[in-house]
Amino acid sequence: MATSSSDNSRAALQATPGVTAHPDSATKGFIFQQTMYRIKDPVVSLDFYTRVLGFTLLSKADFPEWKFSLFFLGYYPAEEVPEDPEERSKWVFNRPATLELTHNHGTESDPDFKGYHSGNSDPRGFGHIGLSVPDVGAACKRFEELGVTFQKKLTDGNMNHIAFIKDPDGYWIEILPQSRGA
Repeated sequence: MATSSSDNSRAALQATPGVTAHPDSATKGFIFQQTMYRIKDPVVSLDFYTRVLGFTLLSKADFPEWKFSLFFLGYYPAEEVPEDPEERSKWVFNRPATLELTHNHGTESDPDFKGYHSGNSDPRGFGHIGLSVPDVGAACKRFEELGVTFQKKLTDGNMNHIAFIKDPDGYWIEILPQSRGA
């Protein structure tokens, strides 16, 4: 199995060309809040992300005048989500690592709509999101039982500790162990 030979010490990481070792104090308090995917059909995507992957729907916003809806998901218990819409909005936008699904109305019923570009075919760009799980083998077995499409199974290639699945729109999701470092 191939392993990384790079030095991952804190000093080496900070010395990586292009890295600012001391971020500007103006960025203190910034959080990585969301990644956004455009989706074809919210019913299919919400089922996948909540039932198959265990996300919680944190917030939904409809913009009928602009013909789109937003769905924010994350790994937070439903009982932590505030009931009050204004408080919920503040709470959601202060959570790290949420997933925003954007649905442009009409794509789910448009027979000519071919879907969105996942970034994993030419021209390449965006690659994937990743989920760390307690047991990759058990997660992959469950995904197989649920009929999830795999891009890479555990037994494919040399990196047999990770897998890649696809969501209903073809976006890749890396499934990696919580207990293994890079």
